[in-house]
Amino acid sequence: MSHSPIRKDKTCLNCRHVVEQKFCPNCGQENTDSRKTFHHLFIHFFEDLTHYENAFWKTIRNLLFKPATLTKEYLSGKRLSYLAPVRLYIFISFITFLMIALFPSKVAENLDKSGKGVSTKLEKNSKVNVKTFNGNRHFELKPMKEIDSIQKYGTEKEKLSEFEYWSYEKVIHVTEHNTIKEIIIKFVDSFTHNIPKILFIIMPLFAFFLWLFHDKKKWYYFDHGIFTLHYFSFLLLIFLILFIINKVIGLFGENSPIAFISDITNFIGIIWMCYYFYPAHHRFYGESRFVSFVKSVLLFWINSFFILFLLTIYVFYIFINLH
Repeated sequence: MSHSPIRKDKTCLNCRHVVEQKFCPNCGQENTDSRKTFHHLFIHFFEDLTHYENAFWKTIRNLLFKPATLTKEYLSGKRLSYLAPVRLYIFISFITFLMIALFPSKVAENLDKSGKGVSTKLEKNSKVNVKTFNGNRHFELKPMKEIDSIQKYGTEKEKLSEFEYWSYEKVIHVTEHNTIKEIIIKFVDSFTHNIPKILFIIMPLFAFFLWLFHDKKKWYYFDHGIFTLHYFSFLLLIFLILFIINKVIGLFGENSPIAFISDITNFIGIIWMCYYFYPAHHRFYGESRFVSFVKSVLLFWINSFFILFLLTIYVFYIFINLH
């Protein structure tokens, strides 16, 4: 709490409202002298930092180990002790994708190691030929002139539909300007940097299904939205923790004696991510364990289907927009 002297003037500097005590009843701003010494600035900074750190670690601890606690506390009105749901999600998202940018995946190196096997499988399992030019593997497809000829003179079975023709034309354009390695690298890079967009699209849908499965008179869509924000923050936080652990242990090499720690943490993290939704749902909505379990399983599969559907559309969108 600030120890700055209270202004004699009772008019709020922010909203011009009359301030009878220390804080403005209209906007909440402290009615203290705005011109402060360096000592006051330092103390104020330290107090804010300490308060933020306390709220931050308390929020993270509850988010990780006490499913639905943050949501219940927030909706009950206890909000100053924790980070706000939107701020929490944005903060974790920022740190997560900052770490991804600082420590990019070794896609190119892995492709160099396994590229030969990948191209062999493509040749065996599809009608697409994979040829090597100057050390780079390329797709070999029928030229558009041949496709156009089939469209004009071929039988009905040989002709492509409008959508198939459009898709084939896009594939030709992409494969003419990119090797297999370049396509995969560009795709992974684009997908990684656009995950926040995908999650923002999925979250309202996730909250919508929660709304469908619960009493409309008791629960508002806003309530489901807060639950969803906390749940997705948890998923991102677990991903971030596992990412950091894997990168740190990876510094010691693949054959390091402590490499098993990465496998153990990955296993525990994935199990906790899959299980977390059930206790969170049960504690927040207050339904019986059986009802919560059934709803949790149904919601998990329904949302998984729509997530895969949206990801499929996004994968296709990324591919046709490669240059």
